[in-house]
Amino acid sequence: MHIPTLYLDTSVIGGYFDDEWQDATRELWGQMEAGKYRFVTSVVTEQEISRAPQHVKALFERTFTDPEMVLDIGDDVKRLASAYIRHGILTEKYGDDALHVATCTVSRIAHLASWNFKHFVNPERKKCFNAINHLQGYPPVSIVTPQEFIYDRQDQEI
Repeated sequence: MHIPTLYLDTSVIGGYFDDEWQDATRELWGQMEAGKYRFVTSVVTEQEISRAPQHVKALFERTFTDPEMVLDIGDDVKRLASAYIRHGILTEKYGDDALHVATCTVSRIAHLASWNFKHFVNPERKKCFNAINHLQGYPPVSIVTPQEFIYDRQDQEI
C-alpha cells in the first residue's frame, strides 16, 4: 500500500502547540503515527525551527528522525523559487516561503500543509504557484491546511 507523503512547512510544526491550530494539527500527527501519511520537510524548515522555542524544536527532532525526511535545497529548487519571486507571487523578503513550495514541487510531493494563509493557503497564490509550476514543467502542488487535508482524505475513504 502506498502511503501519501505530506510536506510540512514551519507553521504546521508550530501549530502543534498553538491553541487555534492544535486540534487539527495533532489529529494530522496522530494519523501520521497510525501510518496513514509520511511527513517530510526541508532544510529551510530546519533552519526556521532552530529559532523556535525548545518544545517546537523537540517536536521537530522527534518527528523528522530520518535524514531523508529533511529535503535539501538544490539548484532546481532555487531556480523555481526564483521564478516565483520573479513573477511576483512572493517578494524577496519571503524567499524562504518560495523555497518551501519549490522544494515540495521539485520533489514531486503532491501536498504541502501550512497554516500560512497569507503566503500559501490562499486561492490566488495557489493558482499562481501552479501556473509557474506548469510553465517550468512541474506538476501542480496541492497547498492545504492540516484541517483540509485530514477531512478531505477522510471523505475519500468513505
